[in-house]
Amino acid sequence: MKFRKKHRNESEVFTDSLNDILFILLMFFLITTTQANPNVKTVNTPRGSKDRKVKQSVTVSIDAAQKVYIGQREVPPALLDSFLKIELDKHRKSPDDTLTVVVNADSISYHAGFIKVLEAAKKNNAKVAVNVKN
Repeated sequence: MKFRKKHRNESEVFTDSLNDILFILLMFFLITTTQANPNVKTVNTPRGSKDRKVKQSVTVSIDAAQKVYIGQREVPPALLDSFLKIELDKHRKSPDDTLTVVVNADSISYHAGFIKVLEAAKKNNAKVAVNVKN
């Protein structure tokens, strides 16, 4: 007895246009990821060749609660300029002497407090060294 094979219809996936679709998606992602963002400003960060110790003349600390301290004394943020000027004048030996303000900032402190310290130091002709604590 001879049995006939039943022909079953096998389903196929049509993949002829898959290469075209993948190529178009690849080109789309390449173009969109390499476009330059016009709102980004490039900043040149200084690179030192030696590890130098900064002569600490005035230390300003910003803690996680956004409180500003000059030395061990808490300073109101509105009076930061005047207190920093008084402290720098104590350490300044001559009018042309350039002092350094060391900023110890907590890693979760806001940038606004840090920028206020930078501006106050710039007004008083002092350099700034930064130390960020985790």
